[in-house]
Amino acid sequence: MSDFIEIRLDDKKLLRALNQLAEKTSDLRPLMKNIAEILADSTEENFEQQGRPKWEGLKKPTIEYRTKKKYWPGKILQMRGELASSITSSYDENSAIIGTNKVYAAIHQLGGPAGKNKSVDIPERPYLKIDDEENADILREIKNYLE
Repeated sequence: MSDFIEIRLDDKKLLRALNQLAEKTSDLRPLMKNIAEILADSTEENFEQQGRPKWEGLKKPTIEYRTKKKYWPGKILQMRGELASSITSSYDENSAIIGTNKVYAAIHQLGGPAGKNKSVDIPERPYLKIDDEENADILREIKNYLE
């Protein structure tokens, strides 16, 4: 006696569609390229708008320091523009990646204690973040790719 039921499909159209899906999903490079572009555009927009929603403003000592160094007025996380210009994206057949090689990047993304003796509390300013519109863009890319 068998513990399972086997159903075989003998529908040529359905089998052809399933085979096409299998072929299309074996190398997702075109899809991942488009998703990587969405992630890069999103990050650029975050820097441009200084967060979406807006990041917490700079504290008075930071503004005074930047003013003294002639970096103020300016944008948050863009004193010299090194973090924003360090953002890179890449993709392969299975993934879309965005990131930076800057050591200090994580403290700005996640927030937390920093500086000498960890005496300064850096607020979270997530620049690697996508919003609902970009989520919808990615979902649309996936649907278009599978059609």
